[in-house]
Amino acid sequence: MNKEQMTDAIVSAKKAQGKTWQDIADAMGMGVVWVTSACFGMNSMTKEQADKCCMALGLGDDVSEALQEFPHKHWDKLIPTDPVIYRLYEIVGVYGDTIKEVIHEKFGDGIMSAIDFNMQIEKEENPAGDRVVVTMNGKFLPYRSW
Repeated sequence: MNKEQMTDAIVSAKKAQGKTWQDIADAMGMGVVWVTSACFGMNSMTKEQADKCCMALGLGDDVSEALQEFPHKHWDKLIPTDPVIYRLYEIVGVYGDTIKEVIHEKFGDGIMSAIDFNMQIEKEENPAGDRVVVTMNGKFLPYRSW
């Protein structure tokens, strides 16, 4: 089973059981964004994590094994070369589908505004190496029908 087939199996089981990504993350004792990203094939899980995920969804060893495989993180876009911008681009490439999925699950069909929006960048001092803290806050804009 490849990562694409794995994701299809997970999403199908999630939908069939009426579970949320948060339900799955809670069953695993993990964070929802990371779990969703791993289920989309952008991160790998340990055997213990993968088995818990599969148990929560009633999926077999083939899915667990695929969850444990190291991902090939790629997307077909032009890549900027500035290191700071590249890292932000990499975050969107790796976590973009996850962010979209979690936003839709929590708010419905729509987008986060980049107009009614703010962002803070803070420095968090850490003995293991200072951390960059980026906080984005955008108004939810539902799609409308006409």
